Amino acid sequence: MVTVQSIDHYDKVHSTAITIGTFDGVHIGHRMILERIINNAKTLDLKSMVLTFFPHPRMVLQKDANIKLLNTLDEKIQILENLGLDHLIIHPFSKDFSRLSATEFVRDVLVNKLQTKKIIIGYDHRFGRNRTANITDLITFGSTFDFEVEEISAQEIDDVSVSSTKIRGALKNGEVQTANAYLGYKYMLTGTVKRGKGLGRQLNFPTANLYIEETYKLIPKNGVYVVQSDIEGVTIFGMMNIGFNPTVSGKEKTIEIHFFDFDQDLYDKKLQIDIIDRLRDEHKFESLESLKKQLAKDQESSLSIIAKL
Repeated sequence: MVTVQSIDHYDKVHSTAITIGTFDGVHIGHRMILERIINNAKTLDLKSMVLTFFPHPRMVLQKDANIKLLNTLDEKIQILENLGLDHLIIHPFSKDFSRLSATEFVRDVLVNKLQTKKIIIGYDHRFGRNRTANITDLITFGSTFDFEVEEISAQEIDDVSVSSTKIRGALKNGEVQTANAYLGYKYMLTGTVKRGKGLGRQLNFPTANLYIEETYKLIPKNGVYVVQSDIEGVTIFGMMNIGFNPTVSGKEKTIEIHFFDFDQDLYDKKLQIDIIDRLRDEHKFESLESLKKQLAKDQESSLSIIAKL
């Protein structure tokens, strides 16, 4: 997959079949559209393309700094690449770009720059300045500029019944298995291992402290989770705590992973943590000894879940 960070950097080499959107989560509903684009491109001798935007338009137009996204940019790129897409354009979303009229967007961007011959898009897609143009307008533009529009109907979208909003809600409630079912893969957290306070090692449960640079990434509900990670080509299982370590009066939210049967230096390494299930809420224990006993129970519960995978 060829990834380009701006429409302006795209080299016109082939006509395209394209879809447009933020695709946060690249969930099973998105997958339906993306697979159709890929298959159409092969049939019509076109290149499959996704045009997406960063930052998220809501961050720019509504100044919604509180919006949390399911994927970091790198995670989204990885997922889309695994689907077999030919081209991904991540265009910087700005107020200036949002002011393009529908005609300017179609003529200058889709037709002249991206050489679009086929667009597959949801029935409720809106575009152009103030999002005034709709699917009917796009079909009219297609007649003028010689490209085909294929509409994903309300019925097809309702049949999947998945949205990024539903997935965000599930994760905020700790419903990981529901979120994973909607996503079609395990929800992931990607970050760098930093030094912590060493409490885990004192309890014989050493942890890797995960620091996630992207503040817009959605972190699931505080609590204890069963997780896995690919470390140097080997799948390693473990358990993860998200929260404030109330037993030792922690003040900062941390993400700590204890890997089972694993003892390697992970400091400054980048890890992807895939979340399998949620065990329990975070609790304040009366002593470190009580916490240690609970961690042993958590490990036992985790291993029981892992054995059924």
